[in-house]
Amino acid sequence: MILAKATTVLQTPTFRKAVKKLKANQKKDLDDAVRVLMAKPTLGEKKKGALAFLRVHKFKMNKQLTLLGYSFNGDTLTLELMAFGSHENFYRNIKRRF
Repeated sequence: MILAKATTVLQTPTFRKAVKKLKANQKKDLDDAVRVLMAKPTLGEKKKGALAFLRVHKFKMNKQLTLLGYSFNGDTLTLELMAFGSHENFYRNIKRRF
């Protein structure tokens, strides 16, 4: 079990572009979720099968359940943010991109 905090956060270009479109209050909710993941990177649920590289953390953004897809490399303590959005088509879209 990894007890260390993530020291580096990377963003995929798709993730970065989606974040630019967020309003200030949505960005704050996302930033809070990322801080929680940095403190405890193993918090998200590890997926199986074709999405085995992915972990998903669920959080509220404007009172709506939002999924944050990321990967965590324990060797270098790097958290890579890949995607976020509502549950609708989230996993299908992730499979298409990665």
